[in-house]
Amino acid sequence: MAVVKLTEGNFEQEVMQADQPVLVDFYADWCGPCKMMSPVVEEIAAEEAGVKVCKINIDEEMGLAQRFGVMSIPTFIAFKNGEAAGKQVGAVPKNALLDLVK
Repeated sequence: MAVVKLTEGNFEQEVMQADQPVLVDFYADWCGPCKMMSPVVEEIAAEEAGVKVCKINIDEEMGLAQRFGVMSIPTFIAFKNGEAAGKQVGAVPKNALLDLVK
């Protein structure tokens, strides 16, 4: 499945109303560790059929970053049944993100 780009406009539908776990990557284009994690995020999206993977550019969607207390990037938040179920900050191994969302 392709990575879904989130905005204030589609966040509710794509994340809060999702019928499967959602992994959200809060990132910025200028962030080195975010760029390093991007291929890992893409891999998870391609390999994990039961997980929806989304990205939020914090420079474009500051309101969403503030809403979820994102202070450092990259920050990954797993959502299950419309609620934040786990958070991981920084560049981490792929299995740490999978553990977060499963």
